[in-house]
Amino acid sequence: MIPRSVHIAILMSLLLLLAAQMLFLPLPLILIFALIWLCLLYSMRADKPPVKKVWAFALTLAALASIYFSYQTFLGIEAGVAVLSTFLFAKALESKSRRDVIILFNFALFVSASSFLLSQSFAMAAAVLLCLLSSFTGLYRLQISEFEQGAQDNISSLKQDMAHVGRFLLHALPFFILLFLFFPRLPPLWHIPVPQNKAVTGISDSMSPGDISRLSQSSALAFRIIGDLQQLPARPELYWRALVLDEYDGARWTSSFSNQRLIQPNEVVQKAHKQLAYQYLAADPRVTWIMALEKSVPLESRYQLGQDWRITPQRQNVKNEPIPLMWIGPADLRMRDERQLQRLALLNTQVIKGRDLKSQQLAQQLLQQSGGNPRLYIQKVLEWYRKNGFAYTLSPGTLGQNRIDEFLFGTRQGFCEHYASSFAMLMRYAGIPARIVTGYQGGQSAPDGRSWEVRQLDAHAWTEVWLNGRWQRYDPTAIVAPHRIDGGMQNYMEDERSVFGGNQSEWSYRQYALLTKMRIWNDYASYQWQSKVVGYNAESQRSWFQKIGLNSVYSGALALAGGIIALLLLYLGWMYWLRLRQVSELQRSLERFNKQLAPQLQKQPAETVSAWLQRLSLQAAPDDQLYFQQLVRLHAQYAYAPKGQSERNMREIKDLFKTCAYALKK
Repeated sequence: MIPRSVHIAILMSLLLLLAAQMLFLPLPLILIFALIWLCLLYSMRADKPPVKKVWAFALTLAALASIYFSYQTFLGIEAGVAVLSTFLFAKALESKSRRDVIILFNFALFVSASSFLLSQSFAMAAAVLLCLLSSFTGLYRLQISEFEQGAQDNISSLKQDMAHVGRFLLHALPFFILLFLFFPRLPPLWHIPVPQNKAVTGISDSMSPGDISRLSQSSALAFRIIGDLQQLPARPELYWRALVLDEYDGARWTSSFSNQRLIQPNEVVQKAHKQLAYQYLAADPRVTWIMALEKSVPLESRYQLGQDWRITPQRQNVKNEPIPLMWIGPADLRMRDERQLQRLALLNTQVIKGRDLKSQQLAQQLLQQSGGNPRLYIQKVLEWYRKNGFAYTLSPGTLGQNRIDEFLFGTRQGFCEHYASSFAMLMRYAGIPARIVTGYQGGQSAPDGRSWEVRQLDAHAWTEVWLNGRWQRYDPTAIVAPHRIDGGMQNYMEDERSVFGGNQSEWSYRQYALLTKMRIWNDYASYQWQSKVVGYNAESQRSWFQKIGLNSVYSGALALAGGIIALLLLYLGWMYWLRLRQVSELQRSLERFNKQLAPQLQKQPAETVSAWLQRLSLQAAPDDQLYFQQLVRLHAQYAYAPKGQSERNMREIKDLFKTCAYALKK
């Protein structure tokens, strides 16, 4: 018979495990696990027997079927963890004996540890730690329940057991810290299969008006920049580049295959006028493109540089770790191949015939006014944006088939992708090669001022125009909403709350401001956890060793062994001190006095203190027997005297012990 308190521990462990994995499991599997948990709860509360084998088998099959239909496999990270969790819940359904429960709790420890394959965040670590505490409490309760007699309060006994187990874990915590800091960091023995085709939030490989505005309504962290923030460009120049979009079908911009041609970063670095090393840390490592400061190159061979300055990993990242990059300033690749120039001009001047006729007429009119000068034409277009009442908003509405015409001559309300798209097409209508660049712009310093945070609300799109044999950046958003570029999107939303649109702009802003503050501090705590704990690798360990004067792995191993020995001695000393505190000062004096005597004079186990002292007095001279009688009297008074009086008696007792010991030696 399994005690009810152990049943409670089982339910707690399963519930904590379900809460830890809820964001990563498919919804049908979560519902099946919840149904199993409710069945276990009903069996415990109603004193019913375990679920019948037929129903347990059916629920297990349903769970496995939901896994297969969701992942199309039973292998891989998420599918494998889901299968392990299914077997754990199935084991809980058929656990009847103590042996079953012991297996269940040990299996729960393994499954909870496997949850780190899904996420290594601080929240996951806290959930796994609570599941560990619950499982250990269940094992502890299972062992001591055999020695309890009579009815016990299940809740109070479980709380008491959790307190005991918590103290045990606290005692082991220093050993965990020592092992974490000093144990050699070994490379992985095998590679974990990477899940494919996972949807992530952020910039995609195409853009349609409205895509980036939806991103900018989220304050979620996109990536973090680590390095010397004082050397970063000014905020208006903080353009974090993702990729180039140069093909337009009238509704959506996409990237042509020519942009994916690889170039060697070493060739670019040699032409650099300035260099700034920094690190890029993505909020989600599965994002395909590295959002680098414009004109940056990767410093590791596992990342490749594209013709359009895109930086992509050779294989999908799983571990979230900083990526070293180098910003090379205004350097650019000047293409001298005439054929390549012709192909580029042809590709980036393509337009859709029969659409946006008003925009084409406007382009021809402004081109004629500028005398065919491309640079003067660009200034004419930007001036036209400034004078015609365009507004910057997160809710621009929908556009029809002639999107450029409807935006330029109709709504005149849009986000950065609207302005970049219309500006690029106005360039193409005038025969000037132009393309769209997507990424992020701006950002803000982290709360500690040691890193730079770029959020989804900083998502941005701008235009590049081919002039004088190279691509030059033009951002029409800076004309319509200059504070968006100079002060950043977050400050712009605070100052221009109408950007939210509609009558609910004030309420939308309050929601946004509250969520942003919560996200900032949550992201900062997550960053500290990721960088100090999850990101503690061999390089971090070597740096830590150098700070404390350790120059090799062997010295670190010696420090680990010395630390463990020191902790053991500290614990032994602490236990000895606790034991001394439990023994009264009188008892310690008696023990010291007893050890000084010959074996035949020492106190016998069943002998009282008064009888023992009377026996010792017979071994002393007649003149010294008075001291033993006085010691018997003071010993009796010590137990009942007030605190102040007992301290005075204790001093007299110590003196009498010395006198009696001297008398026995004579």
